[in-house]
Order: sequence, then C-alpha cells, then structure tokens
Amino acid sequence: MTSSEPEPTTDPSRGPGQPGGGAATRAEGSPGWAWVVGGALAGVLGIFVAAWSTALLTTRADPVEAMAELIIQITPGSAANAAVSATGSLDKPLLIGGITAVAIGAIAYAGWLLRRTPTISTLLVLLLTTLAGGAVIARDGASITGLAPVALGAMTWLFALRILTNPLARADVAAARSAGRAAGGSGGSGGSAAGPGQRRRGAVDGGRRSFLARAGFAVLAATGLGIVSTAAAAERSRTDRVRRVLGQTLKSRAKVTEGAVPAGADLGVEGVGPWRVPNRDFYRIDTAIVLPEVSVEEWSLRIHGMVDREITLTYDDLTSGRFGETVQEWVTIACVSNEVGGELIGNAWWSGVRIAPILEQLGISPDADAVLQTSVDGWNCATPLEAVTDERSSMLAYAMNGEALPVEHGFPVRMIVPGLYGYVSATKWITDIEVTRFDQVEAFWTQRGWSAKGPIKTMSRVDVPRSNDRVPAGEVALGGFAWAQGTGIERVEYQVDGGAWTAAELGQVPGVDTWVQWSGSVSVEPGEHLVRVRATDRSGYTQTRVVKDNFPDGATGWDAHPFTAT
Repeated sequence: MTSSEPEPTTDPSRGPGQPGGGAATRAEGSPGWAWVVGGALAGVLGIFVAAWSTALLTTRADPVEAMAELIIQITPGSAANAAVSATGSLDKPLLIGGITAVAIGAIAYAGWLLRRTPTISTLLVLLLTTLAGGAVIARDGASITGLAPVALGAMTWLFALRILTNPLARADVAAARSAGRAAGGSGGSGGSAAGPGQRRRGAVDGGRRSFLARAGFAVLAATGLGIVSTAAAAERSRTDRVRRVLGQTLKSRAKVTEGAVPAGADLGVEGVGPWRVPNRDFYRIDTAIVLPEVSVEEWSLRIHGMVDREITLTYDDLTSGRFGETVQEWVTIACVSNEVGGELIGNAWWSGVRIAPILEQLGISPDADAVLQTSVDGWNCATPLEAVTDERSSMLAYAMNGEALPVEHGFPVRMIVPGLYGYVSATKWITDIEVTRFDQVEAFWTQRGWSAKGPIKTMSRVDVPRSNDRVPAGEVALGGFAWAQGTGIERVEYQVDGGAWTAAELGQVPGVDTWVQWSGSVSVEPGEHLVRVRATDRSGYTQTRVVKDNFPDGATGWDAHPFTAT
C-alpha cells in the first residue's frame, strides 16, 4: 500500500471521518437514509395496492379505513369529545392521515432494520399486517374479500422492500469486499489491487444508481396506483347517481316536495346563516370512515323486540304509502358535541313516514321504554320510546330538502326525532329497530359515559359580529339563531358591554321543532366591545350563563363574541 492511500475500513457501515473510515469515501457502501426511503416507498405502494384491491373487490373499507373505524369504536367518550372539539370536521381526515403516516413510518423503519436485523424487520411488517387484519375482522368479519386487500398490501410491502433494497445490499457487500481486500493486501503493491478495487467500487456505485432508478420507478408506480384506486372507488360508488334519479321518483310517487321557507323565517341579516341549511352545507357527525353504500333494492328495516309481532319493511313499503302517507316537516337537529356558539346544528325539510303508527300496529309491550336503533355499519343508539310514539314528527326519513337523502346523511333511510340530540336518536343508514328497555341494552355513546336520554337544551348563538370582527363604529347589526326543539323559543335578548338586556326581533317559524333567527342592532363607539345572547323558551326557562362542557349531555352557557369598532 502506498503512503498516499488512507487506511481502508473493514466496516462498510462507517462513513467518512468516523473511526476506521478513511477509504469509505468510495467503500462505505449504501447510505442509511436510502434504506429508510426504500421502506417508505414500499409502505406507500402497499397502502395503494390495498386501496386498489378494496375498490376492485367492492369491499366496504380498506385496511387503513378499517383501522380508523376501530379506533373510533374503542376510543373513550371523553377522548372522542375532545378530538371532535379540537378538530371539528377534520377529525376523520386527520385520523386517516395519522394512521397512514404511522404505517409508512413503520415500514420505513422496517427498511432501516432490514440492513441490520432482517428477521426483526420482517416481524414488524407481519405485526402491522396482523393489526390491519384484526381491524378488518372487527369491523366486517373474517372473509376472503375483506382480508384479501390486507394480504396483498402486506405482500407488496415485503416484495417491494426487498426489490428496492437489493441494490443497496449488493453495494454493501461490494464495499465490504473492497475494504477487506485492501486490508488483506497491505503488504503488496498498490497497482496489483487496482483492477479488482476499481471493479468493486464500480459495483458500489452501480448499486446506488440501481436503487435510485428503482426508487423512481416506485414513485411512478405509486402515483399510478393512487390514480387507479381513486378511479376504481369512484366507479364503485354509484349510489349518489342512483340517489339523484330516485329523487324524481320520490317527488311523483311519495309526493316529496322541496318545502317553501316560511315568509319571515330569514331576517336577511348579512352574515347570519340561512334558516334552511342546504344539504351540501349540513353538518355531518358520525363514526363512519367509509360511507355505507346501500341500494334501495337491498335495504330493509326489521322492527322486533317487545312487540306482539315483528315486521320487516322494504324501501318500497315506506315510499308507496302502505305504512302511512308521506309526512314532511321542518326539523332542526343538533349534535351533543356542539359547543356554545357552535355549528353542529342545522335545519332542513325532512320527508318520510311517521314511526309511531307503525309501532302501534305491532303491539308494543307496556314494559318497554326504549327503541334500540342500529345502522348498517353496526352503530347503534337507544331512544326513549315516548319520543318516537308521542305527537312529535318522529319519522323514518327518506328525503332531505326535497331530494333523496344524501349518502352522507343516511341514504336510503334514517331516523329523525325532534327534540333529542343525534347521538340518541338520529341513526343514519338505519336497518334495525328493537323495542326494548334501557336497562337491557347498551348503546354506542352511552357505553362511553354519555347521558341516556339526550334532550336538546335551550340555546342561542351569535352569528354576527363574529369573534374579533372589525366593524365601522356607529350602528352595528347583530344576529344569530336560538333553538329549543319541542318547546319553542319565546324570547331572545342580547347584551353589549355588560349593559341592559335588549329584546331581539324574532323570525317567523312554523312550529316548535325548528330554530329561529334573531336580529338587533346597537350603536357603539370606536374601541373594543363584547356582545352576548341568551334565549328563553316557551316553558319560561332562560338558558343558564353557567358554562359547562358538552359531556355528558350537552354544553351550556351564553354565547359571547368580542369585536372591534373602528
């Protein structure tokens, strides 16, 4: 060895400048980050293959979605409430994104482990596969079509990981041989090892180039799979197109109408939301990661339990008038997770069949006090029997604002029960009703500590001005909504800067089951101001100023917004 050559390393994992490094500028083998990148790319490919095969096999949820739904199922109520409060409508996308990131990160780590401990790397992949398979089984049962995407994704992980990292492994072997030959040939001349050394260094460089080429191909493959799986899912999801066509049938057959907004319901205050909330803007809160796609031909509703006889209804039974003419009502529904001043509430024109006459025909046991509603995706809730058999318009709804129910709002049929929070009443994609007793059943949210009955509280909110708005000094318009479903709103009052309470103007409403718009105005000087609102219902109850979290039976307090007049 000539004096100009540095001491070569025998450990290809050491880099330049590390002890024993020296000639590792050429003989260090593959960089560690390349194994991590290879693992991450394999993870992305596996996830896309699983999603593509899910769409191809028309199964309900891919492994990531199944895992997300399982997490929702096992999350304690207080934690779920905190997540919804913190993220709002982004809760599901964030959950899906988080699971995807964890899966890709785990496979990336498996790639890093593959260089050092291949057995542990493989075990990590198998552990992820087991978790994904368990989630699919927990949600949809063990079936070949349900587990096939898990198996294909896992095989893609293992195969792609090996294919992507093989050039890196060859580079490491070539680097180790080069370093070993250089160390073993230290007594000979530099020229005698030049040819083999250059060939081995060429093998190292070739391995790196081969990895980059394969990584580029993997990126292209992942992009293509993403496009194909998205297109396949869109082709599979024909329900919405069918729903739009069905809407015309409902208008002619079930006499479904769009519902005219009552004169004077909308007060026309700029910034206040519409009295009728369009379907596309209506809030959505449920536990479904993948929207159930149920055809009207396959849908049925079984009603059983503490009744003299049970019955199974079809979509045709409901819409043909066999079990009652179509009833259409304005009803405001709300989520118990709605915070003071929140937007998890909406008003719509619902069309369907009243549930009370159907239950009465079946002969209800005098000992029953609840109905357990179950969705096609397994979610359930227990509803007070009184709420679905009294004079209120509790209905099996099949239309919303004059259209067949949107898929995200329960197509083909959902339950609407005025006066109760949705977690104890508003079952989407309903497929089973059991007449029962509260002491004999456990429902999804009540198992997690939420109140069993769930009556909606008398509440109000300020829509304008919103918090931290800047408005011109002088006369400032105020407005918002108030609601007390089942009781009705008698009076709304607003207060500015702690002054006297002023009665607001109220919009016209058709009944006690809808919210009401309120409006007012106040003259303010330049500076900081605070507006509050409170409502009094027709029973004489004025909503409390005591601020309480929405767990376990709904939030309380006065909505208040600071604003600046300039």
